[in-house]
Amino acid sequence: METGNNDIGLVRAAAPIAALWGRLFGLEVMEVHTVRQPIHFGQELRRLRIASNLTLTDLANRVHYSKGQLSKVERGLKAPSRELVRLCDAALNAGGALVRLAPATQAKVAEPQATEGTDEEVWLMRLSADGQNWFQPMGRRQVLAAGAASIAGMSIGGTETGSRAGSAELLRISRSLFDQYRQLGQVTNPAIVLPALISQTHMLREAAVTAGSVTRQGLLRLGSRYAEYVGWLVQETGNEQGALWWTRRAVELAAAGGDRHLAAYALVRRALVTLYREDAAQTIGLAQQAQEGQVPPRIRGLAAQREAQGHAIAGDYDACMRSLDRARTLLAPQRDDGDGPVIGTTNLSDPVAMITGWCLYDLGRPGEAAEVLDRELARVAAQAVRTQVRYGVRRALAYAAAGEVDHACALTRDLIGGAITVSSATIAADLRSLARVLGRHPRNAQVRALSPELSTTLRIVTP
Repeated sequence: METGNNDIGLVRAAAPIAALWGRLFGLEVMEVHTVRQPIHFGQELRRLRIASNLTLTDLANRVHYSKGQLSKVERGLKAPSRELVRLCDAALNAGGALVRLAPATQAKVAEPQATEGTDEEVWLMRLSADGQNWFQPMGRRQVLAAGAASIAGMSIGGTETGSRAGSAELLRISRSLFDQYRQLGQVTNPAIVLPALISQTHMLREAAVTAGSVTRQGLLRLGSRYAEYVGWLVQETGNEQGALWWTRRAVELAAAGGDRHLAAYALVRRALVTLYREDAAQTIGLAQQAQEGQVPPRIRGLAAQREAQGHAIAGDYDACMRSLDRARTLLAPQRDDGDGPVIGTTNLSDPVAMITGWCLYDLGRPGEAAEVLDRELARVAAQAVRTQVRYGVRRALAYAAAGEVDHACALTRDLIGGAITVSSATIAADLRSLARVLGRHPRNAQVRALSPELSTTLRIVTP
């Protein structure tokens, strides 16, 4: 029988009355739901727990949350954290079902507006003694409209770079400098090294104008790598839109130099932004798009790693492991990349293994993650401070989530100095998660001792 909207309302209103009459007279009343309601997370958690023959105490011991907190989540009195969702999903072998019931609501990453052309773009940068530096791209028309008086500065000449031999020497020296800047970026605050990197990128771009065709391509390609590295460091400062702007500039410079493949890697970089927003769908989609077409194996391998991280935050263990296997195959061959800088990290001897540990934590398997991260961090050079801290904080987080709180505190204490030194927004995200996990153990002596220092560190490194 078809019912209109009014009839549906009557059925809904009559359902509680029918249930009351049933209880009064000992009758069993069957309710008919005309509209299917979404399954409540707490209800499904309770159903899966009972189906697994676990008590609340049993589950609490597995996920290292209190029985009282789990009870509140099951009854719908408290919303679960993303961490608890993943831990419960793994503990109950839900295969991502619980993760899908608690979707993250994330805004889509918006591309920064493109200028009308890189040849019509002016880069302005101000360096202050107090360290408050800024960079601003402007169109030439904007500069002319603003007037020279409003942009006070000292002219340092034009863009003529001299002989073609001089351009070739500039390319050689700039290539050598790039490796030095990468090493510098491992041991210092991004704000310190960014002005030099931006200036170097501008110099390469301008030098390409008067260089011979072969050298010109080399200058533009190297400039694209500088710009891509700038974008990564800008993201480390917490400026997502600035990071995307620089990534776009990197793609434009690479294309002008005859390298069409960096556009695929730009998708991997964009997927890093969505990963830290915990947007699984966008992360997976961007990473898969980066693997399409005639893309070099290294870029496809890095994209497969990022896809694995997306599947991990979605709670899909099997898809995550398949992506990691694909990444391992693509990144294993040692191919000659010529004289150009290596795309992606150069501080991990086995990046897929390290990312496996990263993913295992997001899959709600902190004990397994800690074991992998222990092994891989031992292989990272001591001078790679940013890499040591990035994965070290994740290791401490894994130990804390696995219930080894004292060890997590000891690891964290050793990382605090490095975290302040490199001042990373992405590392700060894991530090905040670590603080929340440790905060569940307020009576622990190590947690109480660490808490003031960790809070101070977070205030310093949080953008």
